[in-house]
Amino acid sequence: MKPDWAKIHEKRKISVFSLPLIFFSCLYGLGVGLKNKSLKNKIKDELPGIVVSVGNITAGGTGKTPAVRMLAEWAKAEKFHPAILSRGYGGNYKSKVLVVSDKNGIKTGPVEAGDEPCLLAEGLPGVPVVVSKSRYHAGQLAHEKFGTDFFILDDGFQHITLKRDFDLVLIDAHNPFGNGRLLPWGPLREPVGQLIRADAIIFTRAGKINSGDNPVSITEDICPGLPQFFGDHLPGNVIFPFKDQVSPPDFLKGKSVAAFAGIARPEAFKKTLMALGINLVYFKSFSDHHTFGLDDLKMLVDEKQRSGAEYLLATEKDWIKLKNIVFEYPDFAYFTIKFSLLKEENRFFNMLRERINRSSGK
Repeated sequence: MKPDWAKIHEKRKISVFSLPLIFFSCLYGLGVGLKNKSLKNKIKDELPGIVVSVGNITAGGTGKTPAVRMLAEWAKAEKFHPAILSRGYGGNYKSKVLVVSDKNGIKTGPVEAGDEPCLLAEGLPGVPVVVSKSRYHAGQLAHEKFGTDFFILDDGFQHITLKRDFDLVLIDAHNPFGNGRLLPWGPLREPVGQLIRADAIIFTRAGKINSGDNPVSITEDICPGLPQFFGDHLPGNVIFPFKDQVSPPDFLKGKSVAAFAGIARPEAFKKTLMALGINLVYFKSFSDHHTFGLDDLKMLVDEKQRSGAEYLLATEKDWIKLKNIVFEYPDFAYFTIKFSLLKEENRFFNMLRERINRSSGK
C-alpha cells in the first residue's frame, strides 16, 4: 500500500514514524542549499525570445497545467509564437529532446512524453510542446524548427540554470505550504524564502476560500511588495468522446454519476463535481500519474453499473492516459478545466506585457 503523502505532509507533530522523514528532509535541504548557492552567480543559458516560467514551491497540486495553457493562449493572442518546454515528468523518452506536438498535431503519447505535456498538446493545437531534461535544448529546437519566440517553462521555478524574463509561482490558497517542511517530511521543494526569486504569485483555487482566510498574509513577510493575484480552476465542458458530444458543465446537474481521478488532489475534482449539483454515487481516487490498465477500466465500469450511475466521468488528464486503451463506451465522459484569474486579470497581463517590453527593449 502506497503512503498517503498528502496526509503525511499535513502533520506537524514529531513522532517516531516521522524520524526517518526528518533525516532525509535535512539531507534534501542541504542538497537544495548547495545547489542554489553553486548556481547563484553562474552565467545562465539564454534563449532567443521571451521566457516565462510557471512553477511552484511545493510538490504537486497547484494546477500549473491549466495556467500554462492560459498563458500560451494569451501569447498567441498577442501575436507571439509560443512553445511549451517541459521536463516530461513520468515519461520514458530516451532522446535528448522530444517533440510532443508541433503545428501539425500530436506526435507521441503519455507513456513516452509524460501526462502533462500530452495534456497541454491536446488542449493547445498548433502550439509546439517539447520535452527535455534541459529546457535550454528544448527551447533551441523549438526556435530552430518552429520559429518560437515565446518560451513557457512548465514547472520551471527550480530550473534556475535558464534565464527567464518572468517567474510566476502558483500557491494553493487552501493549503499554501502544508506543514512547512521540506521533502519528504513536508511538501516543500525548497525553503519558502526562495519565493524572493518570483516576479508574481497567483493563489490558485481561491474562488472557494472562506471569507476569513487570508493566504496573502502568509507570503507578505517573506516577500513584501511582491505582486499577488488570485485564480481558480473552473469546469470547462463535458466531453463524450465516443458520441462526439460537447456539453456545458450544467448538463450533468442532478444526474447520477460515477467518477474517478488520478491526479495530485483528487478531492478537488470531487468537490467540483458536487458543487455543480451532480449526484455523485461513486468516486474512486487513484495516485497521481497512475497508469491505468484494462483491469482498472473493468472495475470502474462495474462500479458504475452497480451504483446505478448514468455516466462514468474522468478528469481530462486521466483521459489522456486512457484514450489509447479504453473500449468504446458511450457513457464515458471527461471534464475539461480552464484557469481564470479573479478580478485583476487586466493588471496581471499589463504587468506581464510591461516586463516583456522592457526585456525586448521596446
